[in-house]
Amino acid sequence: MLWIILGVMVLLLFLGVPMMIPLIAGPLIMLLFFDIGPQPTFMIQQMVEGISSFVLLAVPLFIFAADIMTSGRTSRKLLDFIGAFVGHLRGGYAITTAAACTMFGSISGSTQATVVAIGKPMRERLLKVGYKDSSAIALIINSSDVALLIPPSIGMIIYALVARDASVGDLFIAGIGPGVMIFAFFAIYSFAYAKIHNIPMAPKMPWKERGNVTLKALLPLGFPVIIIGGIYRGIFSPTEAAAISVVYALLLEVVFFRSIKITELPKIALSSGIVTSAVFVLVAAGQAFSWVISFARIPQMLTDAVIGPDASALYILLIVALFFFIGCMFVDPIVVILILTPIFYPVAMQAGIDPVHLGVVIVFQAALGSATPPFGVDIFTASAVFNKPYLEVIRGTPPYIVMLLIVAVLVILFEDISLFLLRLL
Repeated sequence: MLWIILGVMVLLLFLGVPMMIPLIAGPLIMLLFFDIGPQPTFMIQQMVEGISSFVLLAVPLFIFAADIMTSGRTSRKLLDFIGAFVGHLRGGYAITTAAACTMFGSISGSTQATVVAIGKPMRERLLKVGYKDSSAIALIINSSDVALLIPPSIGMIIYALVARDASVGDLFIAGIGPGVMIFAFFAIYSFAYAKIHNIPMAPKMPWKERGNVTLKALLPLGFPVIIIGGIYRGIFSPTEAAAISVVYALLLEVVFFRSIKITELPKIALSSGIVTSAVFVLVAAGQAFSWVISFARIPQMLTDAVIGPDASALYILLIVALFFFIGCMFVDPIVVILILTPIFYPVAMQAGIDPVHLGVVIVFQAALGSATPPFGVDIFTASAVFNKPYLEVIRGTPPYIVMLLIVAVLVILFEDISLFLLRLL
């Protein structure tokens, strides 16, 4: 039964139908043609329930805030600030790109928004100083994936929706350690690459100019401080933090920077609404899929077959990482999180794995898979944004994939990488 359902879903995906259709068709076929109990009408109830969670209100708000800042000057001010302090170092342009993607990710929570906001201006700078286009694009794609790990990560919100025992606030904090580690690996590689290829360095900026640039960047830099600090001081919940992020983004771009006119907001809101509707349809379909496969005891059958009854926590984490990594190479990360988390979550809890650590491992693999050929979603985003063919976009990715795999293994082996900040707070 399981293989028939998966076969139908894979076939529909290869036929190019929207992703929500396979998610709905799979469980619907199970209810119609296999006598597992519930009536098909129960799927509608589950789909409505899937998008009724209060925590999901954070998703459209964070998307709207990201779209506002992508349309404004926030990303440019972050680039100028980071470049002022590291641009003169060996590999400074690449390090600036990685750092800017990390910082903008902590504002937007979206890999695609980060590719657009940081990728466009930094690609031009990288090409001017001698980087190959494939290397520059690969750096931008993989650095942008940090946005899935550090707050406000939409991937973490979706995981928390499925895994009821994991707090969104805890997941936000737990993603910071792995995100910073990825940046450190990319910075070291950028230094070595620039030295080997003799990439010129930017002139060192005087301290007075650095001070001016820092003053201009203070407001954008305050964004993650307000969001993370507010959550952990108990001032507001993650969902309320998302609302604060919209207000803050509007104040920055409309009032202080005046980069967006009030008349432009409906267009930005429409774009955010379209993205949100796509996410919510996937979440609703994912809830129905999760409910049906749970009722049919497919997670138990699959975990017994793949993992076994007495598997260690480390073995389970490795299997989880492998499944999510491969899945996100072909399908959108949100879909993979919605499908696979209900399958592996129960057995991981039985093995004593911390639900927050499991969430970090899962979302890390989602980030890694979304930038990995053949069908990583960020690859196609970059191809569209930079108007470059697929093969040129992926040509420079192997070194970054290797580094991400190394960090992924370290995160799996040493849970303190993701949990140490939580234990300090």
